[in-house]
Amino acid sequence: MDADVTQLLHRCRAGEDDALEQLLPLVYDELHRIAEQRMRAERGDHTLQATALVHEAWLKLVDQREQNWNDRGHFLAIAATAMRRILVNHAHARRAAKRGGERQRITLDASAAVLEEKADDMLALDEALTRMAVEFPDKARIVELSFFAGLTHAEIADVLGVSTRTVERGWRLARAWLRRDLA
Repeated sequence: MDADVTQLLHRCRAGEDDALEQLLPLVYDELHRIAEQRMRAERGDHTLQATALVHEAWLKLVDQREQNWNDRGHFLAIAATAMRRILVNHAHARRAAKRGGERQRITLDASAAVLEEKADDMLALDEALTRMAVEFPDKARIVELSFFAGLTHAEIADVLGVSTRTVERGWRLARAWLRRDLA
């Protein structure tokens, strides 16, 4: 299956439009699994569902002018980045609406405050990852691939072209860095 996906990705890069149509059924379940995992970490009343997240990410992926996907892992890493951006954009929109938008301001109860904190948490994580990427781009990429794509350490190692041990070490350092940064 990985060979089929890789072959289709190479055909997509060569500009064969029918390859994209053949690719989606092969990667859809995995993209949906990643999206479901991400949505479980979101607030309960999120307006975006896993299926919609997959579809939005797919549209972003196929809309790229140059598709330089090397293999399945690389494709999933780029898909994870697209999902992260979509979720962050939704969190930004929610924060803007929370701060006024076109809505009438009302008093929030405790449960609504918790739900809004989830959007703030997503933005805080995104901002922390952006800061981390300046200092430690490899560690930030490990967090992104693990947290947003749900890839295992072995899959991340394959995508990044490093050993699993390097990923595990990077993951520990990144978690410590994020803990300190977000505290």
